[in-house]
Amino acid sequence: MSVFVLDKRKRQLMPCSENRARKLLDSGRARVHKLFPFCIRLTDRLIEDSALQPMRLSLDPGSKETGLAVSRIAETIDVRTGEIAPVMHICFLIELVHRGAAIKKSLEARAAMRGRRRSANLRYRAPRFGNRPRAKGWLAPSLKHRVDTTCSWVRRLTCLAPITHLAKELVRFDMQLMQNPEICGVEYQQGSLQGYEVREYLLEKFHRTCAYCDAKDIPLQMEHIHPKANGGSNRVSNLTLACGPCNSKKAARDIKDFLAKDSVRLKRILAQAKAPLRDAAAVNSTRWALFNALKATGLAVETGTGGQTKWNRSRLGIVKTHALDAACVGTVYDVQGVNAPALRVTCTGRGSRCKTRLDQYGFPRTYLSKQKTAFGFKTGDMVIANVTKGIKTGVHKGRLAIRLSGSFNVQSGLKGIPAVQGISYKYCRITQRADGYGYSQPEQPKKGSRDQGRASHAALYLPGLNAQVSRAF
Repeated sequence: MSVFVLDKRKRQLMPCSENRARKLLDSGRARVHKLFPFCIRLTDRLIEDSALQPMRLSLDPGSKETGLAVSRIAETIDVRTGEIAPVMHICFLIELVHRGAAIKKSLEARAAMRGRRRSANLRYRAPRFGNRPRAKGWLAPSLKHRVDTTCSWVRRLTCLAPITHLAKELVRFDMQLMQNPEICGVEYQQGSLQGYEVREYLLEKFHRTCAYCDAKDIPLQMEHIHPKANGGSNRVSNLTLACGPCNSKKAARDIKDFLAKDSVRLKRILAQAKAPLRDAAAVNSTRWALFNALKATGLAVETGTGGQTKWNRSRLGIVKTHALDAACVGTVYDVQGVNAPALRVTCTGRGSRCKTRLDQYGFPRTYLSKQKTAFGFKTGDMVIANVTKGIKTGVHKGRLAIRLSGSFNVQSGLKGIPAVQGISYKYCRITQRADGYGYSQPEQPKKGSRDQGRASHAALYLPGLNAQVSRAF
């Protein structure tokens, strides 16, 4: 994975490799500017002394997760045909985990508590509905959160890399009519990517498993619930997924006859075939709002469909992840660096505006402190605590939980490792302020794999860099 680079005036330069970033830090020519995403700032170079290449930031919006990919675009010449084709070199991958479900759950709990209080204490109060108009284009808070966090990371990445244009999964332009103006009827409606669009829908709907044997990670086929030979239609509600053996075994039999001895599976398949995709509805509701927000950045925005993304991924033999799906959005000829690890960013929020803790009936039981900082620290800050004496002697790194007394807790974030309690604020140095996101590093490659030897993104944050970190912050 590449490292973001800024010049001495904090202007974006081309990303560099991790080995080069380490050498720049060791020689004193650079300082650590940000830990997540990792970025260094040069002390002896300006943007006027550097050459920039076009870079693309592509997005694959999702209901629960959104993939982001920063790629450098280079041109190669085909020796056989002489054609010039752009090649995308992946520099950075991010998997952004949204908290829309948590927001929805919190709002439902608040509405239930408010309704109970009003029904019990204000039962004669006249209902009010007409005095709460919603503006045009209004989005629910859980949906607006997806748009806001995605745009926030787009702005953050454009401040770290010289991005020239954006790419987003949205719609597919009608190229058929341009190629064949006389096309009409069903031939016009299907299109060259019609099969890919339907398959992608079914894969998401049935969780990429065989509906009849629950097989995973194998080639799946589209299968008609009500056989086409007996009058079944090609509607999506009549389609499901099946592996090759199950599809051959069912053949032209009706699903009720095929699953006569498995009534539970039959009921589940029929219910799932008619059930709507809530996640797809959320993405569909926010796609235009996100597209308009990206246009407001002033960068050119390229669009593509989910079927086109899958076609690019299948053609290039790329495994399916949210971040790599983002790299395959839009017009893509070739992609390099697909083995780069992805930084997983989880939206955690910045706390609550509520001044109290509520009981089960919605009434306040305790009051929270108004003071959110102590000795210049805030809960959630990333720190390095170099304790020089006592039973906690050593270097502790992690997130902070403050106390007004000055005795803090440091949580490393690793599973099975408890927080170190009772560390004085005098030993703590801030490495990165709390920003409402949680970061997790990718797993190290297994021994013997082709990715072994690649320095991970976390490898730059080692005890040997504490001096650079302390100087930068």
